[in-house]
This record gives sequence, structure tokens and C-alpha cells, in this order.
Amino acid sequence: MLVATLPALLYFLSVAFFVRIEAKRLGFQVEQRADSPNLWQIMRNGGIVFIVPIAVLIALLVLGFTPTYAAGVAILAVIAASWLTPLAQQRRMRPRAILDALALGSRNMIATGLLLVAVGLIVNVIAMTGIGNTLSLMIQSWAGGSLLLALVLVAIASLILGMGLPVTAAYIVLATLSAPALYNLMAHAQLVELLAAGSPLPQAANAMLMLAAPDRLASLGQPMSVAEAEGLLNALRALDPALVVGLYDQMLDPALLTGLLLSAHMIIFWLSQDSNVTPPVCLTAYAAAAIAGTDPMRTGFMAWKLAKGLYIVPVLFAFTPLLYGDWSTGLSIFAFALLALYAFAAAFQGWLGTQLGPVERLLLAAAGLLLLWPGSFWLHVVGSMLLVLVALWGHRSRWASNPAKQ
Repeated sequence: MLVATLPALLYFLSVAFFVRIEAKRLGFQVEQRADSPNLWQIMRNGGIVFIVPIAVLIALLVLGFTPTYAAGVAILAVIAASWLTPLAQQRRMRPRAILDALALGSRNMIATGLLLVAVGLIVNVIAMTGIGNTLSLMIQSWAGGSLLLALVLVAIASLILGMGLPVTAAYIVLATLSAPALYNLMAHAQLVELLAAGSPLPQAANAMLMLAAPDRLASLGQPMSVAEAEGLLNALRALDPALVVGLYDQMLDPALLTGLLLSAHMIIFWLSQDSNVTPPVCLTAYAAAAIAGTDPMRTGFMAWKLAKGLYIVPVLFAFTPLLYGDWSTGLSIFAFALLALYAFAAAFQGWLGTQLGPVERLLLAAAGLLLLWPGSFWLHVVGSMLLVLVALWGHRSRWASNPAKQ
């Protein structure tokens, strides 16, 4: 749960960046009304009911209790919190209200339960027939060893599945089909780096390599290029693909492998959300349009426009140790990714304190790419400087066009 905190902050802050930049571009101002309650009044009257159950649920999950137990205690916390608010007389959950809430929860879960039964059948069929392994190999084959192309294929599959399944069901099916492929591609990249750095192969792999490519034995245990390391693994894979998969367990750190597996599932889980905000399905956006009284399709396209972080954060999962690195590494990736998301938001909206031209927008997009580029601190510094320069240029243009503000 803790490892998901920074990615979640990145996503919600990216949405906030888009909203703020769009509001500034359109000239919106904060509405001041005498009868509007402030945040303190809202939290004082209803904050306990909102915060306490969620805090109890998260705390119990972090402490290692089962989800069922944590959810049951959180439900009891809702009832208890309703008696602790300043407006408790009106908000107390008495027996009738508790029964109504339980009935409503049961009705809402019927559809989800039926879908999960159907998904369970699909997952069992996939496991028994071996379709999951076949599709996993197909994704690896179509991607041609490219992790980025594999991400695109998974994103397309998640969008198609999301048209007919809810998020949870789409994630379960997609994880069963494609998580092994993503995991193998990420582990392969780590193994290539290890061999390129000069790490020797295990004895059994040496014997197999002697049969497949004896001319490559001389380069083992010495620094080599990434292309040479790839060629070495390809020679082993031509003999026995399972041998290369076995090298992951033998040569890579178990904690790293756990992090890579977590990253593969987090990529799929995040991409499974895109059907909520991507037209023509985007049921969540349509529900928001009904509440706001706006055009559903326009709202859907605006949701897709605002949710760019939903597609960028999985790239960080794939190419950086955001989920499995130490805190200093994670915070560094988080900081540069945050700047990148702001640069992309400004580039998409064409506004950074003033209207941006095509050149400034291209420069901001380039800054965002440099800030996201994995494993290069100096490229991140260059991207940060480029973002600052474009921002200063925009402020200079604004001051020049309005001398009264100087």
C-alpha cells in the first residue's frame, strides 16, 4: 500500500495541474459567497464520518489483517463515527438505517459478485488450456523485445476489455493473460544490464552456451555492450527458452524480482482504469456528466484529456525503480516525474502564465520527455532547466505585454 502512494500522488497532482492551468487560461476566479461553508466547517460537521472508516480500513490492511476482516471493522467504524459528529442527533445510524445500508450494499454487490463468478470461469479456462502462456508469448513476440511496445499492446487490450467488464474484472483477466509477458520483459532488461556489467553465467548456462555459441565464452565475466549481452541471451534462448527464464531466478536478486512482479501487476491495474476515462465507453465520465448536467461525450473527451497521468505513470513502473527502489530513489523519480507532468500539462493546454506558441509547446513536451527519461540524472537536469527557461520566457512576454504589472 505504501509503494502505491507516490504513483497515486503523481496521478492526482497531474489532474490538478491540468485543471489549474485550464482555469487560468480561461480566466476563472475563485467564487466568494458569504454563505459558502469553509473547509473547517465541512470537516467539523462531517469529516469524522468520512475519515475514521477509511483510516481504520487502511490501518488494518497495513497491519496485515485480511481484507474481509478490515472491511468488516470499517463498517462498524462507520456506525460508531455517525454517533460522534457534532450533528450526531441528525446523523446517528439507528437500527433501521443500519439495515437499509446493509440492504443497499448487498444490492450493489450482486452485480459485482455475478461478474466475478464469470471472471473466475474465464480465469480457470485460461489456466487449464494454457491460453495465458500462449498469449503471453504472443505479446512478447509482437513486441519484438520492446517493453514500450508491450505496454501499448496491453493498453489496447485493457481498453477493449474495459468496454465490457468493470475495472476489477478487466484487471483479473488481463493480469492472467499479460502479466507474465511484462514480467519477463522487465526481468530480461535487468539481466542484460547485469551481463553487460560483467557478471558471469551459472555453470549450467555456461555448458549450454558452449554447445550453442562457443565463440562467446571468451566474453563471459567481462564488461560487454548491451547488444553483445542480448546476443548471448538470444543464443541461449534458441537452445531452451526455459533456460533464460531460469536465469532470472539464479542471477537476479529475489527482492528485485518481487519488485518487477509488483510493477507488472501495477502497470496492468493502472491501464485497466483507462476505460473509465476513454471514449466511447468512459462510464465514470458519463456519470459525472449526468451529475454536472453537461454533454456526456464532451465530458468523456475532457476526462481523457485530463487523465494523461494514467498513461504516463505505468511507463515509470516499467522503466524505473519507482515501486521497488529505496526511498531516496523513489522521491527523486517522483520529483522529476512531477515536473514532467506539469510540463506536459502546460504543453497540452498551451498555457504557462501566458498563451504559448507552437515552439514553446514543443519545448515543453521535449522537457517532459527528458524529465521522464530513465536512468539519466543529467537529462533530468537539462529538462528541468528547459522547463524553467520556457516559464521565464512566458513571464517575460506577459510583463512586456502589460507594463503596468512591472
